[in-house]
Amino acid sequence: MFYSWPQAAQGRHHIKISSERQGFCDSQRLTDKERYGTAMDPDNLGQLIRRAQAGETDAFSELLEAHYDVIYRFAFRWCARREAAEDITQQCCIKLARAITQFQHRCAFSTWLYRLVINTAQDWQRQDSRHDHTDEAAEQPSEAARDESQVYLQQILKQLDNMGEGLRETALLVLAEGFNHREAAEILGVKESTISWRLHHMRKQLASTDGAHIS
Repeated sequence: MFYSWPQAAQGRHHIKISSERQGFCDSQRLTDKERYGTAMDPDNLGQLIRRAQAGETDAFSELLEAHYDVIYRFAFRWCARREAAEDITQQCCIKLARAITQFQHRCAFSTWLYRLVINTAQDWQRQDSRHDHTDEAAEQPSEAARDESQVYLQQILKQLDNMGEGLRETALLVLAEGFNHREAAEILGVKESTISWRLHHMRKQLASTDGAHIS
């Protein structure tokens, strides 16, 4: 199925993410629209998704427009580099267009979408780890380097990557995006107790790190 790239999504990479939205501490300030992409009535959203699945380009454009900021915000939090966030977002939008017919309406669309974004970000990270970004960082300071909260966030995420699998996405979903343990577990396809254990493990390990505190 082919979709023309939604006009509304073109040129959207200038989106500004405030420092409040970048760190862990202000996750609860996210509104439902910010967290789930849209405050649209579930029935209307379901109808929009079905129209997009049927191949209606306008419906897919509207669906993408409603969730674009969610995709980009999570991508930026994941990598802290604007160019990389744009790449992750673009790849996720392409995957969304190809995979929209696979959504079976058995879970919330936001749950399914976050899975797609996380998988895309993980794919990007595996590919990105093969490249040396030393020169790039020296010539073009990342946006994260200019924002203290984002620097702190990335320092924590790097530590989590060394602590075990699944911790980065758990931290971002619960502590940055504001999902509760049950919601995060559904997105990641694990037990709620696993999320609780991961967060406990993070706090325990980070407690001994200078300046590390997750509340």
